[in-house]
Amino acid sequence: MAKARAGTAQRAPIGDKREAILKAATRVFAEKGFFNAKVADIASAAGIADGTVYLYFKGKDEILHSIFDRAMEDFIGRGRREISDLIDPIDRLRRIAELHLESLGADREKAVVFQVELRGSTKFMEEFSAAGFAEYLDIIRQTIDDGQRAGVFRKDIKSVIAAKIFYGALDEMVTNWVLSKNAYPLEPMAGEVVKLLLGGIVAR
Repeated sequence: MAKARAGTAQRAPIGDKREAILKAATRVFAEKGFFNAKVADIASAAGIADGTVYLYFKGKDEILHSIFDRAMEDFIGRGRREISDLIDPIDRLRRIAELHLESLGADREKAVVFQVELRGSTKFMEEFSAAGFAEYLDIIRQTIDDGQRAGVFRKDIKSVIAAKIFYGALDEMVTNWVLSKNAYPLEPMAGEVVKLLLGGIVAR
């Protein structure tokens, strides 16, 4: 392989720079907030010139979209792989819950962006609800549908509503974790959410 000319820096692959920008933006958005952050802040955190950011993204909005899209793509891909071999719908729901809390619990900055910055405007919420989130919610709904057909779950409930309630409970666990001043592991909350969904709160 030919050596780079003296005094000439080797360029990082396009994918690496894009990934560096997304990681830096996640950190900046979590620290400063989306609306207060500047593209210059992101460039500085990524160790690149301001103009380089615009080679990959039109602006902050597209960067935020890309952070969400990338995270949802990774999560949905991993989720489908890990539940594909689970036959019991209860086991599948439990694994979905564990993956949700494990993923965000492992990256507090990403969790802050998801729970706070993505909800900064109705515009963002509408756009993200129509994107990867719908596919994620459908995985939960399909799992509940399968459980109904197998006689594991009640058939007199609407699976789409149950899926939204399930997601909402997980979402609230993450929000509480982000806002809490106390440090505690997030993933164990998955068992509590599944237990509550399956058993309710009425003593039997």
